[in-house]
Amino acid sequence: MTAEIIEVDLNRGARTVHRLIPRVKKKYLYFFAGLFWTIAGSILCYRGTIWLSALPSDAAGVLGATSLILATPAYLFGFSRIVKRNIDRIAGLPERAHFFSFTAARGYAMIALMMTVGISLRNSSFPKDYLIVPYYVMGGVLLAGSMRFYREFVLAPSTDYRTKIEE
Repeated sequence: MTAEIIEVDLNRGARTVHRLIPRVKKKYLYFFAGLFWTIAGSILCYRGTIWLSALPSDAAGVLGATSLILATPAYLFGFSRIVKRNIDRIAGLPERAHFFSFTAARGYAMIALMMTVGISLRNSSFPKDYLIVPYYVMGGVLLAGSMRFYREFVLAPSTDYRTKIEE
């Protein structure tokens, strides 16, 4: 009886999946990142609007104004850095990159965590009135960030415009 050694290529499946993911021009990663942030921000603002519409108009005005006031520094001092980091990361990618590289792996983990917390809060007995401001703030921050991605998309016609300026 002889023992036969069988080599198994564990990376073969990963390479096959890697080849199936479409590659796009780097420029379009900015667009897809902006689109993703726009959709997420719009959903959050929509949810907030549903809950806000159930309140008296004076309370709705106060909560809406509070959300706007809080969203501004949240974007300027927090999320603008995240957007810049993502823009810089995309700029460093090859000219053609995988479609899903519009956000980093760490970003996907954060998205999953935020979705889980949001869905859990929304489906809990937690009063929805208390969720209006956080939903609006986060939605506003995501919408503001999406504008920066769209700006990069427009300014980067086919190659990274920043490298042309520095040359």
